[in-house]
Amino acid sequence: MSARLSSARTRAALRTSARTSAEVLLILVMLAVALWVLGRMWSVVWPLIVGLLLTTLTWPSARFLRRHGWRPALAAAVVTVAFLLVVTGIVALIAVPMSSETDELTAGVMEGIDRLRDWAAGPPLNIDDGQITSALDSAMARVQDSIGSVVNTVTTGLSTVVNGLITAVLGVFLMFFFLKDGPRFLPWLSRQLPGRLATDVPAVALRGWETLGSFVRSQALVGLLDAVFIGLGLWILGVPLVLPLAVLTFVSAFVPIVGALFAGFVAVLIALVSNGLTDALIVLAIIVVVQQLEGNVFQPIIQSRGLGLHAAVILLAVTLGGSLAGIVGSLLAVPVAALIAVVWNYVREQLVDPPEEAATADA
Repeated sequence: MSARLSSARTRAALRTSARTSAEVLLILVMLAVALWVLGRMWSVVWPLIVGLLLTTLTWPSARFLRRHGWRPALAAAVVTVAFLLVVTGIVALIAVPMSSETDELTAGVMEGIDRLRDWAAGPPLNIDDGQITSALDSAMARVQDSIGSVVNTVTTGLSTVVNGLITAVLGVFLMFFFLKDGPRFLPWLSRQLPGRLATDVPAVALRGWETLGSFVRSQALVGLLDAVFIGLGLWILGVPLVLPLAVLTFVSAFVPIVGALFAGFVAVLIALVSNGLTDALIVLAIIVVVQQLEGNVFQPIIQSRGLGLHAAVILLAVTLGGSLAGIVGSLLAVPVAALIAVVWNYVREQLVDPPEEAATADA
């Protein structure tokens, strides 16, 4: 005889499920409202995030100076100026050698175009100059027809560049103030909050700060590995401008997707115009292999150890962030996932029964 369902237990289970669903729905609505408010304030939030990330990178130097008797404002100013000098030096290290090779690169580009035309004119394509000219005329006609959209695209690009520069400047200013007044923030925050929040919120903020520092350090290590492996491959092939290209690879590692594409495009282009098509294809293969190792091996392993997240979680976070918010989402996906893990672990710690209470309950 089969057992019959208990109507009382069934109603209790349904009530519990309904109550839990309503509570989860309320939490999701609150999260949606918080994200909407965050989006409306993004012009302020994004420089704040950049300033925090820069501060995690420069705070060890400022902390060293403060521990050796430097006043907070002086230590912050010196570290900020040193940071700007380092950034300027990196830009010069990339730009100056490339500018000195401009004539050679231009001649190489023209030679490469001529080689492509000669190759296209031979078998199996057998495309003569008239067909190439006709194709170019058709392309120019299309460009002229879509001149309005081209202008809009250029305008959007210039606006993005200007906004990026403004964000960078604000981020540097915020970095200075964070370096100067950062240690005073948590005590101030504790005095502003009532009851238990005065303890919980600063504790979570401190753990989040340590997590951001781990993220920046791990990202720098991943960029260093990229620069070493790709630079070694370029050096073996005899590609010019190896050091600027390695520095560019390291810097671009902090910008997901676009940074790697840009650095790889520059390296392949220089290899093409200086060493020829064969070496350019080899450079492309080296970059693809290194980028695959970075995205699927180096980055998940290094960041999982530093952030306490599983490698699969990091891969899924980057994929989700990129699909939701593009490049910015990819950049912030890992630290956001790590911060969520920090909050979750802290909440679990507060909800777990002490060992004495747990033993009493089991008895």
